[in-house]
Amino acid sequence: MSQLTQLTVLDDEIERLGELVPCRSYDPEVFFAESPADVEYAKSLCQTCPLREACLAGAKDRREPWGVWGGELFVQGVVVPRKRPRGRPRKNPVAA
Repeated sequence: MSQLTQLTVLDDEIERLGELVPCRSYDPEVFFAESPADVEYAKSLCQTCPLREACLAGAKDRREPWGVWGGELFVQGVVVPRKRPRGRPRKNPVAA
């Protein structure tokens, strides 16, 4: 199945399911967030999505450059487990 056909089928399913698909009922910016907390929130939204597996498979096929797709974070076309905060890591631990 070509990528265009896959996208068309996925778009049809998204239209049919409407509000059950989190990426259609929440602000799309959350799925392309910069902060690690926002990325984890976006990933949690995907856990209940009925199209999660198809979304993730399509994103892997297309090598999506960034964002949360199918409950996974893509950075430069590769799935990564966690978003690292910007800047350098602290040298000294911070008291909680």
